[in-house]
Amino acid sequence: MSLLFSKYKLGSVELQNRLVMSPMTRNRAVNNVPVALMVQYYQQRASAGLIVTEGTSPSPNGLGYPRIPGIFSEVQVEGWKPVTAAVHQGGAKFFMQLMHTGRVTHPLNLPAGARVLAPSAVAAAGEMYTDAEGMKPQPVPEAMTEADIKVAIGEYEQAARNAVKAGFDGIELHSANGYLLEQFIRPNSNQRRDGYGGSIEHRARFVLEVAEAAINAIGKDRVGIRLSPYGVFNDMPLYDAMEADYTYLARQLNARGLVYVHLVDHSAQGAPEVPASIKAIFRTQFRGSLILSGGYDAARAESDLAAGKADLIAVGRPFLANPDLPARWRTHAPLNVPDTSTFYTPGEKGYTDYPALT
Repeated sequence: MSLLFSKYKLGSVELQNRLVMSPMTRNRAVNNVPVALMVQYYQQRASAGLIVTEGTSPSPNGLGYPRIPGIFSEVQVEGWKPVTAAVHQGGAKFFMQLMHTGRVTHPLNLPAGARVLAPSAVAAAGEMYTDAEGMKPQPVPEAMTEADIKVAIGEYEQAARNAVKAGFDGIELHSANGYLLEQFIRPNSNQRRDGYGGSIEHRARFVLEVAEAAINAIGKDRVGIRLSPYGVFNDMPLYDAMEADYTYLARQLNARGLVYVHLVDHSAQGAPEVPASIKAIFRTQFRGSLILSGGYDAARAESDLAAGKADLIAVGRPFLANPDLPARWRTHAPLNVPDTSTFYTPGEKGYTDYPALT
């Protein structure tokens, strides 16, 4: 019997299969509010066991990219309600990914009054796309004060409550890919000398306090986290103590009882490979559910589940181009090829127009 298509108990919810649709930024929101096109997009993919939304900001300060959604206003909460209803009607469970972009932004992408914040006043290398003026250099962020940190933790806590209010089954904290939570973990972006910088115990403090706040708001069965050890996206270089640091994180997240850890391995797209030892550390040190992602096809997904390497398998681009991916994988049907030119453009092309099996 296929493990991939078997049911699975994730905390207090039962998934219809073990296939997870990864969070993928798609830039289709209007004024940072979900629209009807997004209802259709997620509804089409509701044969997944679990869907994790695109990165959704808990704060006006976290809206780093054009046209990404938020979850900090009543309008946004109301905008998400038809999306969650559609996904649940299709049978999938639905977690919202909370993504505060921190220093990975540009002021032109932020609403009036929002600030570019990060652990330290260190700009990320590279440029950011803006609808207003095209590519712009990444700005030097403001180093967050302890008061700013407390506000941000409160924003995550309220965002978790808002997500549940909008109908989500839980939230995923985006502590990967160079965004705010990972900016605190990594020593290149966190050069603080207070209680939030220096040793890993201090650099991990913000992430753990955010996790505790979310758990306090909605319960540990509803809170997962995404991590990218050995990820280098958004100017996150490798460093010698990485395995020790992420071992510490695995133990601390386990102690807080999060429902899952979602480990990202972008080596299929050219990033450094996540060593098997890191994945094994999370398998042994973290007793919640483990989601692995990174370049999976059906055969490798089935193999890793059978070997006990993970509980759930997440895929991104195959789900983007194949709204009925579980059916295709189950029947060995051919797959649509993703159109990379439409990943982040407005409108339905490359979003809701990929054909399903007839």
